[in-house]
Amino acid sequence: MSGLHILGALLSLVVIYLLLRTAIRHAYRAPQRVEQGTPADFGLTYRTVAITTANHKRLFAWYLPPKTTATPAPAVVVMHGWGGNAELMLPFARQLYQAGYAVLLPDARNHGQSDGDGFSSMPRFAEDMEHAFDWLASQPEVNPPQIALLGHSVGAAAALLLASRRNDVAAVVSIAAFAHPETLMRRQMQANHIPYRPIGWVVLRYIERAIGHRFDAIAPANTIRKIRCPVLLVHGDNDRSVPHADAELIHAGSENGKVELLTLAGADHDSIEHVDAHGGKLIDFLRRAVG
Repeated sequence: MSGLHILGALLSLVVIYLLLRTAIRHAYRAPQRVEQGTPADFGLTYRTVAITTANHKRLFAWYLPPKTTATPAPAVVVMHGWGGNAELMLPFARQLYQAGYAVLLPDARNHGQSDGDGFSSMPRFAEDMEHAFDWLASQPEVNPPQIALLGHSVGAAAALLLASRRNDVAAVVSIAAFAHPETLMRRQMQANHIPYRPIGWVVLRYIERAIGHRFDAIAPANTIRKIRCPVLLVHGDNDRSVPHADAELIHAGSENGKVELLTLAGADHDSIEHVDAHGGKLIDFLRRAVG
């Protein structure tokens, strides 16, 4: 093969790679939906805050101070899921606030009113949640040893990842978390008739490289083994996006004896709509775990 043929083949591979990278980033781009309402719509007292996160980016967040500041209060960081925003989590915020907790509702990067920052991923959700956690711990009306994490979907997986890395998380409420990101994406590809080999395999390996983490290292089914605080796994038995079996797999992998599984009868992936029915159970768990 001549030098020109080799050069032409290399250029073709470069073009194919660039086209594939563009297609992957477009397919997995998070829709950025801006909030239309505020906590005031739920009768909640709040203030809007800006929190610095990784890469010097800014997170938009709503902060609900505790109802009483006589003594430092327990608190919860509440994180939305993929394509969501803080407004979608307000039903949880109302329940927590009424129970006496301070509540922080951030928008992850590339979501809501927070700054954009390239490729969204579950580890980046965890980074944003960690900076939100540290900001909340710095508030004088909050008791740092009593800060819990609550997340939905990707936000739930991020909460589990963060809790596996820190020993100062008081508790985690994980709502509709997937067990393993590769399994989740392979299910999505199968539903869209995308063959795993060679296309799916290449896509997954590219995503691992783009986010800077191997899927096995960040999968909730694996990170749960490193968590030492109490965890409540909440999952609907009618979840068509993430099967209930994922919650069972995460639960089976736990080793600290403090992981509970709450199954919501008839609930789909958007378990938020059932918060009035199961919110009391979440509060009961947090009172036992956090105080």
